[in-house]
Formats: sequence, structure tokens, C-alpha cells
Amino acid sequence: MKYLFVICFLFQIYSTSAHAQAYKYHTVKKGETVFSISRSYNIAEEDIYKYNPDAKAGIGVNEKLVIPVSDSKPSENTVANSTKFKEHKVKKKETLYSLSKKYNVEIDLIKRYNKQLYSRGLQKGETINIPVGVNSRISGNEPVGPQKTSDVAPTFKVQNNQITKTREHIVLPKETKYGIARKYGMTVKELNSVNPNVDELQPGMMIRVGTDVLEDEPVIILDDRFSFYEVQPQETLFSLTRRFGVSIDSLKQLNPALKDGLKFGMILKVPENPDGTSAGEKAFAGMDSEADTKLDLSNAISNRRTKEIVLMLPYNLNKIEEDSLKAYRNAIMNERVVRISLDFQSGVLMALDKAKSMGISTNLRVYDTKQNESEVATIINTNDFSNVDAVIGPLLQDPTEVAASRLENRNIPVINPLSNRSMRGYQNLFQSVPSEEFMKNAMLEWISKHAEGKNVVVIADGKAFKIKGELNNILPNARSVIPTGNYVADQEIERVLSTGSNYVILESENVNLVSSVTAALNRLARNFDITLLTTNKTNAFENDIVSNNHLGNLKFHYPSVDKEYDSQATKSFNEKYIERFGVEPNRYAVRGYDLTMDVLLRLASAEDLYESFVKYPGYTEYYESKFHYLPNENGGFTNDAIYILKLDKDLTIRVADDL
Repeated sequence: MKYLFVICFLFQIYSTSAHAQAYKYHTVKKGETVFSISRSYNIAEEDIYKYNPDAKAGIGVNEKLVIPVSDSKPSENTVANSTKFKEHKVKKKETLYSLSKKYNVEIDLIKRYNKQLYSRGLQKGETINIPVGVNSRISGNEPVGPQKTSDVAPTFKVQNNQITKTREHIVLPKETKYGIARKYGMTVKELNSVNPNVDELQPGMMIRVGTDVLEDEPVIILDDRFSFYEVQPQETLFSLTRRFGVSIDSLKQLNPALKDGLKFGMILKVPENPDGTSAGEKAFAGMDSEADTKLDLSNAISNRRTKEIVLMLPYNLNKIEEDSLKAYRNAIMNERVVRISLDFQSGVLMALDKAKSMGISTNLRVYDTKQNESEVATIINTNDFSNVDAVIGPLLQDPTEVAASRLENRNIPVINPLSNRSMRGYQNLFQSVPSEEFMKNAMLEWISKHAEGKNVVVIADGKAFKIKGELNNILPNARSVIPTGNYVADQEIERVLSTGSNYVILESENVNLVSSVTAALNRLARNFDITLLTTNKTNAFENDIVSNNHLGNLKFHYPSVDKEYDSQATKSFNEKYIERFGVEPNRYAVRGYDLTMDVLLRLASAEDLYESFVKYPGYTEYYESKFHYLPNENGGFTNDAIYILKLDKDLTIRVADDL
């Protein structure tokens, strides 16, 4: 009955100069495009995008663009005509950075003559054109051709010999000392030491910087979402996450250099609070992070415009032959992806009804992706998406990336509902399910916060060596038990337990080891206070040979994307769902409801989805899920709202802590 209903529904279906380079502001007029503006200033489109990255998503009337202008700079065509090229076949592990060093050519210039590199990285085996000769190095900091000076200036003496060589850097609009120092691998103190007479930066000003530019060059022009922070002595990743109200994974995504560890004096990019107060200032003032605030957006509805929502899911409707709806209904029972899609959509429909009762009107369009990337592209190419507020779906990773790439230049949000796999960084892509890395880091934060005064024991098999190393880094006093094969004896665990409170962290995907350890801990729990934890609740913990009673006795703690569905607290929702579809809602139906309600309420409380995150930086929560999106370093947004759940002795699951 439920599937038949859904199937039927588907068928309804400013100017300062310095040397040869200066900058000015251009106010966009009606009808102007990036191309027409580039022609009027005799510059390349890429030069506009370089200083105005947001322009890739489109430009609006009266919007101000930073335009690089130069009396001595020839047009792109002039440069091209006077430039010779060398063909280079890309080898394994080569990067644009390594090629720029090898051929003494700016990365931007390589891209200019190999347009495909604006949208993707180098690929092994491909042949690219490398510009060579007198015009081979062109950047915003250097004159062109014979006027060009050396990149590296003579030795500049600095106290403590921290910086021995410098180069020139022209300050761009919105650049800060923090950002410039970060770009050239310096501390702010070192930057000030080589520029002793510079108190305040101004656009077009020339300053001295170091010669080491980060290979993964960070974005140094700030927007309202970010600021920079200099790492102080004794600070750790965990202390920084609590200071700025972000997860470890988010800090790493915003700061790729953290892969080599946290260092004193390092400049980090951190979230900026919407009230204009920097995260660091707010932390020093003793204020709580707004990210910890639970929001009720039903009290903030202000945008009554009808919401245009597109739902893209795989239904495989192409498999329906004429007069064979019944046969299709029977067939889909054997296709898990299709069943998930139908369950998810039933939750979407329930959310639309609820939103309507709150005065939010929605126009829903449903498309069948057929689990096919080309079908997604066809849908977008052959239908009008000009007024779409958000796309929910597609379900799978590859079709989702196709949808996001096709809609990125229109700035239409694409929200993936169920995948926790890492996706490509499209600016409009929202991943609603936290990744396993987010889950792990959330549990590590919880353990770090609660382990003080506890005796911590780590039991990890050989495959879990990475997480064991991370646990040892944050808990240097933790004791370890090394399994013998897939077994751990009671006495091996007992010798590392204490008479106080014990945290035992078990990391394994092996069901026999999990069963052996939980059984042994259950016996030892008669004489010891033991709490069992894991950073990854693998399928081994769900296996029938692992006793849930043992896990309950051990007060099992683990991270989760969603909390336990409380049928009593959601009685009204259950009754309405059963009345409409004839069955109780499952996890996918509830997920469909939660995600859609969050999207609709955010659209109804702001002009668009992006503005809602600026206006309301806290988290939202519904029946099973909560949402708090953070920007990724490589583009897009990821939900980092995670539950830490606890299994009680009576086998009820409750929230142990709210991160």
C-alpha cells in the first residue's frame, strides 16, 4: 500500500598603485558579465576570478569586483603571441607546484594555457603546454617580460636569522597580516620583523615576505565566515576545538598544514562568529560558542514565498512496462536502493504536510535518477532549475557530485541525504551525514573531556593501529592490552584495571575479538567499575554472538549520526504516518522527514539556505537527527552534529552527551 501510493505520486510528477600593478573596484552594471568586464579592462577572465572567487557562482547588479589593472601589462593575446611552449607529459606524483618550480613558471600561467586545470588536477600521462621564455612568469606581484625582477631579493638580515631571504608581496583588498604570514609559512612576528615600519596594511602596499609559499596555498582573502588565529604555546588540537567550537576534522579541513601536526606560531584559519566578533575574542571573553545553541526555526519564519524543492532519487521507473505496475511493485521489494528511496520520500511528504500547517508552501518536483550519472545530467539540462531553492538527493555519491557540478554556477544547494563518503568540493554541496572521520573525532573529544580521573585501557587489534596511536597521543597515560589472535584473557585485562573508575576503549572489526573482550569485561564488572567505549561501532558489535546484555552491563558508549527513535515522544507523527502509508515509519522515512523539515524551515527563516547559516549558527534537531553545517576547506559544507549514545542495563539507548 505504502509503495503503491508513492509510485502513483511519482507519475504526477576601490584604486591604489604600486610599481606596475594596481587594483580598482568595478561596480557591476545591468547586463554585464565576467567576460564583458574582462574585455573592457583588457584582462583575462581568470584574473577576475583570482581576486573574486565568488564570481564563479555568478555576479549581480551593483556588486563590487576587485579588478587588477596595469599600464604595463599586455593583454592575454599579446602574451600568448610572444610566448613559446614546451610540451610536458605528466608523471606520477607531479603537481602544478613542482612543475612551476621545474620550469620557473607561475601556476596560474600554466593553468591559463591548459584550461582544463581550472576544474581538475593533473592527471598522470596527460600532455600539457608549459609557457617558456621571457614572459614565462606573470603574477600579480611582478612586471611582465624584460621589466621582470628576480623573485628572491638579496639577503635581508633579521633578528635570530629566522628569515634569511625575502621577496615582494603586494597587499590585496581584505588581506590581513595573519593571512599573508600563513601563505608564506611565517609567523606574524616574523612578518613584522621584516616590515618594521608597517603598522597597518593597505591595498596596493608592497611588503617583504618569506620565499616559502605553501604547496597547498590557503585562501587568504577572508569573508565574513573566517578569521586567523596564531597558535600559542601549550595549545593542542583539542583545546582549539573547544576554544572555537569546531571539531578536529573541521580544523584540519580548513588548515591542510595540520596534517604535519600542530606547531607553536602556526597561523590557523578559524570560523568567524556572525556578530563580527572573532572566535578568539569571544573565547577570551569567556563566551560560549553559538554552535552549541539549539535552534527552533519554527519561531523565525519570515519568508513566506513558495519553496521550490527538487527531489532526486533512484526509482528505476524505466523498468515499468505498460500495465505492469503490480509487477514493478513486487520487483522493487528486491531492490534495496529503491526501497530506501521510497521510504525516504514518504518522510519528505510528511514534512511537506507539517510545513504546510506552519504556513510554508512548497512546490515539490520529483525526478528518477535511475542510479545513473548521465540521467542526472539529462534531468538538469532538459528542465528549468532557475527558481529552485534546493535539491535533495541524489541518493548515491557519483550522481550527487554530477548534480552539484551542474548546479554550482547557479548556486543551487544540493543536499545529499544519506552518504557518509567523502565527496568532491563543490561550493553548493551539502553532506547531511557526518563522515566516519567526524564520528571518530567526536568520540575522541568526548573521551578527552571525560577521561580525567579515569583509568583508561585501550584494547585494539592490529588493523586498528592508527586509532590506537591517536588515543595514545591524547591519553599518554592510557594502558594497553594486546590481543593474542582474536582472544584476550580475563587476567590480562584485570592486571591493568584499577579500583576506581575504568574506561575500556575497544577498537576492532573482528567479531570474535569483540565477543571475547565484552564477555571478559562483563565477568570483571562484578568487581570493577567498567565503562566500555569505542570510536567506531563496527558491525562486529551488532553480531548475534556479541551479547547486548553484556554491552548494557558495561554502559557501552559510541558515536552515532542519529539517536534512538522515541515512539512515545513522536506518537502523533507515528499515527499520521500509519494512517497515510499503512506501516510504521522506519529510519529512512524519519530521516526524510528530519532533513526536509530542516531545509524548509531554514528557507522560511532566511532568503536562502546559505544566509540561514549566517543568521542562525546553532544546530537544529528533529526526531532522530540534528544538523550543524561547517564549510569544508575544499568547498561545500558538512554536517558535524553527532550524538554520543549510551546503552543502559535495561537495553534502552539514550544520549550520553550532546556535542
